[in-house]
Amino acid sequence: MAFATRQFVRAASSAAATAAAKKLIIKHVTVIGGGLMGAGIAQVAAASGHTVVLVDQSDEILKKSTKGIEESLKRVTKKKFADKPEAGAEFIEKTLKNLTTSTDAAAVVHSTDLVIEAIVENPEVKNELFKRLDKFAPDHTIFASNTSSLQITNLANSTTRQDRFGGLHFFNPVPMMKLVEVIKTPMTSQKTFESLMDFSKAVGKSPVSCKDTPGFIVNRLLVPYMMEAVRLFERGDASKEDIDVAMKLGAGYPMGPFELLDYVGLDTSKYIIDGWHSLEPNNPLFAPSPLLNKLVAEKKLGKKTGEGFYKYK
Repeated sequence: MAFATRQFVRAASSAAATAAAKKLIIKHVTVIGGGLMGAGIAQVAAASGHTVVLVDQSDEILKKSTKGIEESLKRVTKKKFADKPEAGAEFIEKTLKNLTTSTDAAAVVHSTDLVIEAIVENPEVKNELFKRLDKFAPDHTIFASNTSSLQITNLANSTTRQDRFGGLHFFNPVPMMKLVEVIKTPMTSQKTFESLMDFSKAVGKSPVSCKDTPGFIVNRLLVPYMMEAVRLFERGDASKEDIDVAMKLGAGYPMGPFELLDYVGLDTSKYIIDGWHSLEPNNPLFAPSPLLNKLVAEKKLGKKTGEGFYKYK
């Protein structure tokens, strides 16, 4: 009898271990932040059959987000269902049925598998959000941040679920860009990492993996490149126009570095480089730029303000 009991205990333990190691199949997603990135993430998740709740602070913001998603879906269907308008209309209807909105994040995370945060790039605000939601989300729920520049580890430390926390860095515009950077911190479990990779594939993206290093892969290479272009210009070695032409015609880039800086926003670029400089003050790649600082101080932030390195009508 004792032998049978031991066998039963071993079998139960083995089953529990197997269940614990099993990847989470993500079906229900909560996206926090109704801006361009958050709305884009909500769109691709809903379009791929996930049940999605998009959360922001006001109904007015959410109405604008939903309208933007509807317009984006129409553009997608024009290409995807060019010869099948009825199928396109059905695709839009199904996608929108999968999407709801809310202004109460704590109330909706109790039944979600994955929380994706896509709010302002402010570590204090993000940490406060994750700390609060950690109290309401189920144990199995994975938390992920769409941050492009902040350390995932620091965000994870605001919760009690460091093993169920990772980075999901989508690119703008989300419906068009195929890449997702999946960030694994030293505490992220393999089960969580695999679940995030699977989710990225399920929403039609091509995921790449990276450790929790400043800028991950793309921005770690892209931001220093743009900053080096600014330094080249600051030294008077070449004009910004010639630098842009050289990189477009010589390297095949769709935009030159100054065009890209204006597109991204000079304030955003400054915020990223300042953050990295504070982490690694002796790294020359992360050195601040006096010219960039001057333009930001003058509120010349790029295309969104009508002037940055170039003027826009």
